Amino acid sequence: MVAETEKQHRMLNGEAEYSEAIDAVIEKAEHTLHVFDVDLASGSYDTVSRFEALRHFLAKDRINRLVIILHETERLVRRCPRLMNLLKPYGHAISILKTHEHGRMANDPFVIADEAHYVHRFHADSARALLAFYDHAGARLLEEKFGQLQEASTPAVAATTLGL
Repeated sequence: MVAETEKQHRMLNGEAEYSEAIDAVIEKAEHTLHVFDVDLASGSYDTVSRFEALRHFLAKDRINRLVIILHETERLVRRCPRLMNLLKPYGHAISILKTHEHGRMANDPFVIADEAHYVHRFHADSARALLAFYDHAGARLLEEKFGQLQEASTPAVAATTLGL
């Protein structure tokens, strides 16, 4: 039997396993969720269950933060209305960024919770991924990459649309 705080890894194959792994990482999150994806086309970000999981995370504590970095935001805006609706009550806790051209070399989506738990897809076009719990060293490497992507990004999506 594995101890609750002992490092655990599981290889994943397929979209369903990847989506379930994202749910598991979100469920483990206590304070921070960092999401990097190309465009949220995989991972079931347009489903009610993903919306509910993220809403539950944000509602747990007002200090909780969700940061999403994307290469393209069009799919989020057009195909993920539930996620967009999270911006209204939780706009203070959510940041959505879009990478600049030089930040678009990354093609390995990942979700990190509290610098300890993560799911890392090896390439956006492949269904192979790794789910890890209590892996601080592995999460630290992904957090470094996330920081680099954050530096190569600008705010992209807001709760309100400004215009003339």
